[in-house]
Amino acid sequence: MMGSQERFAVFRSRDFSVFFVGYFTSNLGTSMASVALAFAVLHMGGSPTDLSLVLAARIVPMVLLLLGGGVLGDRLPRRTVMLVADSVRALSQGALAVLFILGPVPLWVVVALAACGGVGEALFLPSFDGLVPQLAPKDRLPEANSWLGMAHSAANVAGPAVAGVLIAVVSAAAVLLVNTLSYLASVVALLMLRIGDQAPDRGGSSMVAELRSGWRAFSEHTWLWTVTLQFTLFNLLVWAPYLVLGPVSADRDYGGSEAWGLIVATFGVGSLLGGLLLLGRRPSRPLVVTTLVTFVWAAPSAAFAVRAPLWTVCAAALTAGVSSAVFNSLWMTTIQRHVPADSLSRVMSYVTFGAYSVGPIGLALAGPLAEYTSIGLVLAVGVGWQLLANSVVLMIPAVRNLRAPSSESDEPAAAKPVESAESTTSESSRQSG
Repeated sequence: MMGSQERFAVFRSRDFSVFFVGYFTSNLGTSMASVALAFAVLHMGGSPTDLSLVLAARIVPMVLLLLGGGVLGDRLPRRTVMLVADSVRALSQGALAVLFILGPVPLWVVVALAACGGVGEALFLPSFDGLVPQLAPKDRLPEANSWLGMAHSAANVAGPAVAGVLIAVVSAAAVLLVNTLSYLASVVALLMLRIGDQAPDRGGSSMVAELRSGWRAFSEHTWLWTVTLQFTLFNLLVWAPYLVLGPVSADRDYGGSEAWGLIVATFGVGSLLGGLLLLGRRPSRPLVVTTLVTFVWAAPSAAFAVRAPLWTVCAAALTAGVSSAVFNSLWMTTIQRHVPADSLSRVMSYVTFGAYSVGPIGLALAGPLAEYTSIGLVLAVGVGWQLLANSVVLMIPAVRNLRAPSSESDEPAAAKPVESAESTTSESSRQSG
């Protein structure tokens, strides 16, 4: 375990420090805008169905275009892709803000601009995942991921609260303008980076060929696709029902929105604490740790299912927040250390696609299933699944035996060049895990 000064050593990297500021600022704006957009739609007379349509308009293109975003992140300079992504998001948010200031906005316009924001996210996320190892020394990647995770968590805690005040004092449109400025701040930070922007040589390969190559890089690691599959099903069976039925349970059993807000805030505080807890700690078997800590992801749903006291639900949310931060940091560091840099964006696009693709299905089905059975039963099924899935994952040797690299010489070599469509597709099989 390293000393307190070493926990901040990653900030000695100028590029990481500059990027960190831009990343936190844009995340703060995004978390504020999610609240502002909802109230802007409702204040112009929109129905809950209209709001659902607007939210779906952002998620659907993000899911559909993630894999393409991963290819671009490995084919083009990642900073360039992120600059385009943030510019698209700034333009869409700025246009929304101006239109809401001028007067009522047709729903189809709001949907279209929200979709543009989703396109920007699909471009940004895979390149972001691939850029981080370029910003920090290899031996500081764990701290880099912990600090970025804490920036994200802090933004998610502070953003909605700040947005609520600004909406009450000024307007929802003003918050959208602030979000526009936050994306522009991210653009400035990206422009200030001193990293190389040379694009890798892909030998004229097609996008389809690069998608296939990315899939091979993803699927050849048993630990990678196993944990991704586990996380995908967690979102479907545990997290999505929690997001839908948690507010319903809070309204039914704990007094309403204030209780739900307290629970969400407690989860965010836990995420911050988890990031601080992990700083300076580098477990030799990172996936054993991530699997063990994610047993408690079932705790909030379990507390709701049995109608536990509010303090118990908050304690469960706090614990889940801590484990979420630990998981995210160790998971990202493990991928960055074991996947070749020139295929990292494509691999992460498959990981992120799995995380997001089935979530909307869970969101759509949780409510009807709870009405047909009960809230407690739907949540309990998710709890049972999480405990079973984690137990199975711990039994998989590729997960249990994966070790963190002991030195820079253990870092992965560059991936093989992507084959063109005309070249043969046969290749010798490589060892999994």
